[in-house]
Amino acid sequence: MRQEIAVEKVLESLKKDHSVRSVFLKGSMGRKEHDEHSDVDLYCLVAEGEENEFLTRRLDHLKAYKDLIFYDDIFIIAPQIIAIYEDWLHIDLFTVTEKTFQEKDFFTVLYDPDDLMGKYQSTQNLELSKEQFIENLLDAAWFLFQHGKAAARGNDTWAVEMLRHCMRNVTTILLARYAKERAVLGLKTIHRDLPQDLQDRVVEIYEEMTPSRHGDAARKIASLLESEFDWICGEMGEDEVSSFMGLMIERVLENKGEQ
Repeated sequence: MRQEIAVEKVLESLKKDHSVRSVFLKGSMGRKEHDEHSDVDLYCLVAEGEENEFLTRRLDHLKAYKDLIFYDDIFIIAPQIIAIYEDWLHIDLFTVTEKTFQEKDFFTVLYDPDDLMGKYQSTQNLELSKEQFIENLLDAAWFLFQHGKAAARGNDTWAVEMLRHCMRNVTTILLARYAKERAVLGLKTIHRDLPQDLQDRVVEIYEEMTPSRHGDAARKIASLLESEFDWICGEMGEDEVSSFMGLMIERVLENKGEQ
């Protein structure tokens, strides 16, 4: 596939850069789950103190594959260039050091002459931390609450958006139970990691998330959460977050027939 060809050509350029100490893949290619539609999450680990110098050379390395039709220089988890090529391939090139490398997600090492990545192999995972799980629970309940306010004032488009935010968290909660080793991947992986009956329920909810039917979607979300609530409480115990979730489930289901 073109992803492998692009990675090979960019890698050969990166190997010649004196600041580059290791090159590796994350994302779907790093997990060896990519297809012809996947983008490339390419990481360079550079020497401490040389990162600013390296940043000025990133575009030259990326152009070793093909000419770019668009790029953007941003910072989310690390300095990053979003690059789109004339064949519409998309590469995200991240720059990290040993101090800024984040020990999440699995990776595939492409170049590592000093075995710097070896110490990180055992720490890679896609499980939610306890704090992340709590945050997802809180956000799922919170956006159900916000949906109710938007629906009550007749702001149907915003009500739909609140449910979309809610479902991003709900699907991560489901993954934490049914595929905990991949839960961080969230919504985009449910088609392969959730049981089929749950996939079907999620699809039904999304089909209802329209300006005229979002009330039904909210009730289906609450029903789905209700079916998982005993497990949630078992994970959380009796605390404010699970109590808030329980109250929101009860409130939405009691509003049957209302928008």
